[in-house]
Amino acid sequence: MMAGALIYGIVIILIILNIILLMLYYSAKSNPYYVVYDEETKSALKRRVSTLKEDLESELVDFDVEEWERTLEESIDEEVRSL
Repeated sequence: MMAGALIYGIVIILIILNIILLMLYYSAKSNPYYVVYDEETKSALKRRVSTLKEDLESELVDFDVEEWERTLEESIDEEVRSL
């Protein structure tokens, strides 16, 4: 009698687990976490990223840290004075 109730409980738990997994599967299938691009779009995105990377690298070469720190300190001083 006890073994029958135990098996019945395990079957119910497994059915509920299957329903939950099925819901998760259909949810992931309808809303994928990734996007598949065609080759033309991928190459265009790669070119854009490489262009942006080159632009950023060229700006970093011209970036003067001391001038930026000085400007930052001045703006902080202005904000403190306005308080």
